[in-house]
Amino acid sequence: MKKILNYSKMLKKLEAVSEGLPDTRTGENTQYEVRDAVSAGFSTFFTQAPSFLAQQRKMKQAKGKSNAESLFGIGEIPSGNQIRNLLDPCEPRTLFPVFNYVFEGLEKSGELDKYRSYKNCQLLSFDGTEYFSSQAIHCPNCSRKELTNGATQYTHQVIAPVVVNPKSKRVISLPPEFILPQDGHEKQDCELEAMKRWLTQHGEFHAARKSTILGDDLFCHQPLCSLLLELNFNFILVCKPDSHKILYETIEFLEKNGAVRTLKLRNWNGRFTEIHTYRYVNDVPLRGGTDALQVNWCEITITRESNEKLIYRNSFATHFEITDSNVEAIVRDGRTRWKSENENHNVLKTKGYHLEHNFGHGKMFLASFLLTLNLLAFLFHTTLEIVDTQYRCLRQALAVRKTFFNDLRALLRYMVFRDWQHLLDFMMEGLELTLDTS
Repeated sequence: MKKILNYSKMLKKLEAVSEGLPDTRTGENTQYEVRDAVSAGFSTFFTQAPSFLAQQRKMKQAKGKSNAESLFGIGEIPSGNQIRNLLDPCEPRTLFPVFNYVFEGLEKSGELDKYRSYKNCQLLSFDGTEYFSSQAIHCPNCSRKELTNGATQYTHQVIAPVVVNPKSKRVISLPPEFILPQDGHEKQDCELEAMKRWLTQHGEFHAARKSTILGDDLFCHQPLCSLLLELNFNFILVCKPDSHKILYETIEFLEKNGAVRTLKLRNWNGRFTEIHTYRYVNDVPLRGGTDALQVNWCEITITRESNEKLIYRNSFATHFEITDSNVEAIVRDGRTRWKSENENHNVLKTKGYHLEHNFGHGKMFLASFLLTLNLLAFLFHTTLEIVDTQYRCLRQALAVRKTFFNDLRALLRYMVFRDWQHLLDFMMEGLELTLDTS
């Protein structure tokens, strides 16, 4: 039985999408295809090797063939400047079908069933991050901030949603939404508006799959919560006292009248015993006013049993009705939003993807298009670790991520492989690894 997803199929989908990208060149110099520029940019992110293309040009000259061609389908290898010029006019959303293709492949293979949690819902975590900042380089799509010294700070930010699960370190990247100036808007764009645009574009697709939206306090905002319910999403959102004064005044009043339920549970964390104290109440107003949305609220406080030292505290608003039997599961899912930062943003910034590095800014869409290719490279590696037993075996044997990519870069620099499978077979043999087929 053929795998629903593998490296070759995902790459072919990227190539197919690339065929439809615009080519705005008007001169006679059309030696390089836009498709080759996409594959070339992707190969650099996938191998985490800034010099990969230069090495492959030398390999092609010396051996008549290269890994750029055999592993990434690149016909003619363009230079960095040529890649930037070809990709600058290309909008990032043209690559979004690749994200959906991978998502649906994981879904059909049953792998996404492992990402379901309370009420059998998929958890979609949203968080924004900055991936470019400069006081000199800028483009029309930059956000701008006037500094106290009179200078202007130019930035690019993005909402990078992921599918998460409390029991897994792997996150599944979804199409991003960029925070950028919007036509006809006087105010600067923000995460909330970007989130609404994402829901408009992708909401129906994911709501049909029974999804719960996770996010920080910024998203715990009545217009957004109402939109989520209108689109048939569930939500568990961080809800802080400073930004929800009416809600917390109501809770304080109800607590004085004995209407706030408290539940305490002991938990051994492997080193010492923790006391998990849950407080919750249903049907409280998210804000003031007669039209306030009624939500359900819960809080967790974790202390060390031996000395009552505070370890963690957080609170959430949700539309799930809360009881003694489900408050632990709801809080567990709400806390899973931290994976957006730890397993997504931090990995992309510190584990070889160099999310905040300026690979090319351009005059139109280049910065955001390259960021999207970087996210796809991360998604491909994550997916391979899920669906490809050889790849997973190699990642386990080369447990340190840096070691795996160092080996990958070294092999691709000195040897030509027929295809991805040949590379994996070679690495398995060299490390004397065998798959457990029992």
